This record gives sequence, structure tokens and C-alpha cells, in this order.
Amino acid sequence: MKNIISKNRLLFAIIIGALLGGVVGSLWPEVGIKFEIVGKLFLDLLKMIVLPLIVVSVTLSIMKVGNLGSLGLKTLLYYTATTAIAVFIGIVAVTMIHPGDGLTTISGNIPDIIKGKENMGVIDILTSIVSPNLFSSAANYQILPLIVASVLFGIAFGKLGTENQIILNFFTVVDKAIMMIVHWIIFLTPIGIFGLIAYRIGAAGGGSQLWQLISEISKYFFTVLVGLFIHGFIILPTILYIFTKRNPLMYFRHMSEALVTAFSTASSAATLPLTITNVTEEAKVSNKVGRFVLPLGATINMDGTALYEAVAVIFIAQSYGIDLAGTELVVVFITATLAAIGAASIPQAGLVTMVIVLQSVGLPMEGIGLILAVDWLLDRFRTTINVWGDSIGAAVIDNLEKS
Repeated sequence: MKNIISKNRLLFAIIIGALLGGVVGSLWPEVGIKFEIVGKLFLDLLKMIVLPLIVVSVTLSIMKVGNLGSLGLKTLLYYTATTAIAVFIGIVAVTMIHPGDGLTTISGNIPDIIKGKENMGVIDILTSIVSPNLFSSAANYQILPLIVASVLFGIAFGKLGTENQIILNFFTVVDKAIMMIVHWIIFLTPIGIFGLIAYRIGAAGGGSQLWQLISEISKYFFTVLVGLFIHGFIILPTILYIFTKRNPLMYFRHMSEALVTAFSTASSAATLPLTITNVTEEAKVSNKVGRFVLPLGATINMDGTALYEAVAVIFIAQSYGIDLAGTELVVVFITATLAAIGAASIPQAGLVTMVIVLQSVGLPMEGIGLILAVDWLLDRFRTTINVWGDSIGAAVIDNLEKS
């Protein structure tokens, strides 16, 4: 009972922090900007603990699970399937609503975030899976190579038999220490979210300026939200209920802190400590499954990003007066799915991987200028769906492992 009261108080404080941040950033943007340091410190605290959390959690989970084949295959199949469903929903939504029709095309310089990545392709994503220098990957926040290395070490340690007891004990103690630090950081969440939201809205020019940006491409904004709503609140809850018989509303409540944090940080990776805590401690998904499935999901399961990229690319084509045929839509479907799986779990990674999708159908990268003004806001919505999809995947795979 005491834990429930504490959780409710924390959730209430997080919501208040988010609302206050929105009010300050909207009404007094110059004041909101000054809270950048608060949000940055909170985000850096989360990122500080993410890499050791991933390495220890994945290695320890593989050592305990033993049979990676079954767990790994189910995880990859689930993530690939839900990502593909999300892309399909995005394509259907944008082709039905046609948000780009009649829009005056905005062209200009290629955004800085994608400069130097003009020739990026699927091969680049595949080769980034393994890193020749894990320390460099850690320094550059490249998570997928660290997960691959952790899986390999976990398998190797697991095959050592009784010799691995020292390693097992060491990782178990470190894991407990990491989760203790995570709980300390969680108590700072309301303040951190206040700072993040106040700064971001303030930096956008306040509430009136934000509304003006949205209204300029409102049909596109609406189309993305419709697609995310269908996938996040119809498809994913249905999957959760069918495979686990869990109440989606109750599960959503268990994940509330992580989802609000995902919206505030726009980063699946930074949210990972709270995602793991909510899934394993609140939703009662087993540690051995949650600690493997969630770090992997934060890296390759990008349902919201996949849907967004499909909508954005077809919207750009429509704004240029280009009708994508059936074959080209299939190409968008395939490349958006692959690009989203390879997207790094950091803010605005969708813009980078969108280069691949645009190139696949011969569209100019300058078209990204159409969506750049509101991308930072849509990034928050799609990241929330990414984390929601990760958490549901953990419950589904946990149930499949038990059956």
C-alpha cells in the first residue's frame, strides 16, 4: 500500500512538472530558456547510467536465460512485425489524408543534422552492428554494438559452467547498485521534466509561435498523430490483450512514469532506466526477459519512428506533386522498416535515417525542410510510442517464454 501511494505521488509530481514546464515555456519563453541547465542535468544523469545499465543487464540476462535462441528469435520477430505494422498504418494514413496536396514546397539547404550522411544506406546500418572499438562506440553513444558485445560475452560466460560464479556474483551486485542509482534519479524526474519542457517550448518561441508552426503544416501534423494513435492505442493494446490477457489500461498506468519521461526527453535510450523499472517492478515482467528485451527494444524497436518516416516521405512527395506508385510504396514500406530498426535511440535520429527512405524513391533531401520546424515536437510523440511498444513487447515475450 505504501509503494502504491509513493508511486501515485511521484506520477502526480511528474504531471505537475510537465504542466508547469508547458505553462512557463508558453507564457514566458525567455524564462523557460533559462531552465535549460535543469533539463540538461537530468538528461545527462539518465544517459550516464544507460550504458552500464545496458551492458550489465544484457550480459546478466543472457547468463541466466541460457537459451538465447528462443528468447532472441521471439524478440526479433515481435519487433520486426510491429514495426512493419506501424509503417503500413503510416502509409495508409498519409495516402488517405493527402496532407501534402496544394502545399507550397519549401526548399533550401540540407539540414545540418544530415549533412555528410547524404550517401547513407542500409549497408551502413548493417556494418554499424559490430564495432572494432567498443570504447569509441560508448563515447559516441552507439548502443547496438555494445548490445552485440554484451550478448556474446553473456553467452561465453554462461558456457563456463561453475567457473562463471565469480562473474555472475559481480554482475549481480553491480546490477543492484545500478538500479539503486536509477531509483535516486527517478525522484528527480518531476524537476527534470519541468526543465526539459520549459526550455524546449521557450526555445521554440513560446506557445503562440509553436501554434503558428503547427498550423502551417497542420494536415501533416494531424496525419502523423492519427497514425501514432491508431498504432499506439488500438494495435499495440490489442496485441497485449491477445497474447497476455493483461488489461491495457492497467498496463498503461504501470508505464506512466516512463511514458511521460519518453515524451519529455525524446529519447528511448535516456528513458530506458525508467522503462526497465516500470516493466519489471510495476508490471511484474520477469527480470531475465525485461533486462534483455527492453535494451534491445530501445535500440531497434522504433514503431513510432517507422510510422513517422513513412508519413514524412510520402508527404514530401505529395508536396512536390509526385505520386508514388504501388511499387514505390512497397519500397518505402521496406526501407522505412529497415531504417527504423537501425535508428539510434537518440533525439531526431529519424531525420538521419529518413535519408535512406528518401533516396530509395529518388526524392530530394531538401524536402526535409518541410517538416523540420515541427520535427522536435513530433519526435516526442513518436518516442513515446517507441517506448510503449518496447514495454508491451516485454510483456508479450515474457508470456510466450512461460507458455
